[in-house]
Amino acid sequence: MNFFGYGAIEDVEIVLDGAEKRKKVEHRISESKSAELSVYYDGETVSGAVSVGLKSGTKIDHKGIKIELIGQIEILYDRTNLHDFTTLTKQLASPGVLNQSKVFSFQFPHVEKPFESYFGSNVRLRYFLKVTVGRRLTDFTKELEFIVHTLSTYPEANNNSIKMEVGIEDCLHIEFEYNKQKYHLKDAIIGKIYFLLVRVKIKHMEVHIIKRESTGTGPNVYHEDDTIAKFEIMDGAPVKGESIPIRLFLAGYDLTPSMRDVNKKFSVRYFLNLVLIDEEDRRYFKQQEVILWRKADIPHRQGSKSLEESTQRFEK
Repeated sequence: MNFFGYGAIEDVEIVLDGAEKRKKVEHRISESKSAELSVYYDGETVSGAVSVGLKSGTKIDHKGIKIELIGQIEILYDRTNLHDFTTLTKQLASPGVLNQSKVFSFQFPHVEKPFESYFGSNVRLRYFLKVTVGRRLTDFTKELEFIVHTLSTYPEANNNSIKMEVGIEDCLHIEFEYNKQKYHLKDAIIGKIYFLLVRVKIKHMEVHIIKRESTGTGPNVYHEDDTIAKFEIMDGAPVKGESIPIRLFLAGYDLTPSMRDVNKKFSVRYFLNLVLIDEEDRRYFKQQEVILWRKADIPHRQGSKSLEESTQRFEK
């Protein structure tokens, strides 16, 4: 005999509408595990069905069945520090007795999903559905995570090229130029390096893509730098007047959009780091921030905002 239905629930399953046709991506869900998850966008409706399966010949006395859509930020070095920035609730069943397995439909229309899903070194931002079957002592819960991608657009008129100089007085003068400062995640960084004065014997030059994750606020901000990619752009000594072209394709790397002060919890910024190494293994650096953004690559979906409405437009 199962007191109050304990042990009577065989399984609870959450199935999203149209899941078989929806775009999916591989995404980290824990420190050691990844899963293929459905992708949603800001303003899209999230709907589906919840199946509560009971073991044969059993029933449960429950205090209600509900489903929640939750957007949550978790600081990984402080697991007690959970912040829910979105919580929507639908009641699937009022308190009572469930005598047999049952399927409940649900719908969260035109859900605001303001932030990109993210799993970093010290912080995780995730969206998930959570079903709770209320019971007298211990509730039964089941979760299903999904991914949110934020779309952006930048006017070309406000996407100026970057020009910088690296110099050591009377020894080295290098000028480098990138074609713009803002790149979508499948873009190519195109540029050129000019050697105006070379009295240092340079033997090697690289460009690194650095991701800087910042968590916390005020004096308690913690920065974590991660080198995403390294590109060798020169092997050998340059001469005065020489120029070297740069072409870096971003599509093959694990990049996210740049994120600034997400709900006052964390930021993710990207930098291009030019590294020069001379024959005595001395290193010279020059760093420049670039803005990464996600470009729309999907048709308009039924039950979503128009692409213009769901896309962030930046004028600066």
